Amino acid sequence: MPITNNVTRFLDAHKTSYIAHELPAEKLGAMEAAQYIGAPAEQVFKTIVTTREKKKPVLAVISAMQVVDLKALAAFLGEKKMSLPTEREAEALTGLQAGGISPLALINKGFLVALDFSAQAHEQIYISGGQRGLDIQLRVADLIQLTHARVGKIGKPLSNVER
Repeated sequence: MPITNNVTRFLDAHKTSYIAHELPAEKLGAMEAAQYIGAPAEQVFKTIVTTREKKKPVLAVISAMQVVDLKALAAFLGEKKMSLPTEREAEALTGLQAGGISPLALINKGFLVALDFSAQAHEQIYISGGQRGLDIQLRVADLIQLTHARVGKIGKPLSNVER
């Protein structure tokens, strides 16, 4: 039986076409998730919680092949500085487990979503479904519309050491 959660119910309620992909329940990185579901790594996106001074955190959505470019993200958002919280802090800020943090699960929670422009090279991408063990494949245009994502150059390629 397919996984049903708040994200899938939200997508169903908004009549948004998607495909749910079940993954192992343990925390997988975006590269591992891509391998598991047989998707190109550049189409599997991860949500990275970033913080800014005295404002709600930003959800940076970048490809499995990237890391967040904090300077580029700050410039894109007109902020002085952006930083990365620890995994535990990210979980506390979002109320979601690392590996299951998703902009779709945090709609109407006041988070700004920044999507790397590389997503627009694809009609569909894969993102977390709001819990470990679930990735959602959906149209990039639908993700942008539903989350009111701002699209910009916020990621940089992984170095060979990070791969």
